[in-house]
Amino acid sequence: MIGLALAFGGYYVSTKVPIGFQETLQHQGIPLDIGKTIAMIGMFLLLFPVLNYFYFRPLGEAISNRTSELERTFTEAEELRQRMEEMRTEYEGRLAAAEAQAREQIQAQIREAQDLRDQLRAEAVQQAEELKKRALEDIEREKDKIVGDLRLHVVNLTLQATERLVGENVDDAKNRKLVEEFIEKVEVPG
Repeated sequence: MIGLALAFGGYYVSTKVPIGFQETLQHQGIPLDIGKTIAMIGMFLLLFPVLNYFYFRPLGEAISNRTSELERTFTEAEELRQRMEEMRTEYEGRLAAAEAQAREQIQAQIREAQDLRDQLRAEAVQQAEELKKRALEDIEREKDKIVGDLRLHVVNLTLQATERLVGENVDDAKNRKLVEEFIEKVEVPG
C-alpha cells in the first residue's frame, strides 16, 4: 500500500508540482527529479514483495538446501574418511596378526623339523648301537665256533700225530678227552 501511494504520489509530484531547487540543480549539471525518485522508491516497495516471493525466498531456500546438501556431503565424507581409517586400522591389525601367525607357523615347522631331526638322529644312533652289538655278538659266536673248530682240528691232529708216533690207533674216547683237557689247560685266554 505504501509503495503504491509513493509511486502515484511521486509521479504526481514529478508531473504537476514544480520544485524550485530542482531547476537550480539541473543548471549545475545534476539532473535530480524528486518526484521520479519518490515514484521509484514506491515502485521498489511494490516490487520488493514480488521479488521476495519469486526470487529471494526461492534463492534463500536453494542456498539453504545447497548448504544442507554440502554439509551432509561433508558429513558423509568425514564419516567415510573415519570408516576408511577404521578399515585401514583393522586391515593393518589383521595383516599384523596374519604375519604373526605365519611367523608362528614357520617357527612351529622349524621346531617340528628339529624334533624330527633329533628323533631320526636318536633312532640312527640306537640302530647303530644295535648293529654294533649284533656284530660283536656275531663276532663272538664266530670266534667261539672257530675256536671250537680249531680245538677239534688240533685234537684230531694231535691224535694223528700220536698215532703215528706210537703206531697204534689212539682214537678212543678216553684219549680224546685227555687231549682236550690238556689243550684247555694250555690254552691262552683270548
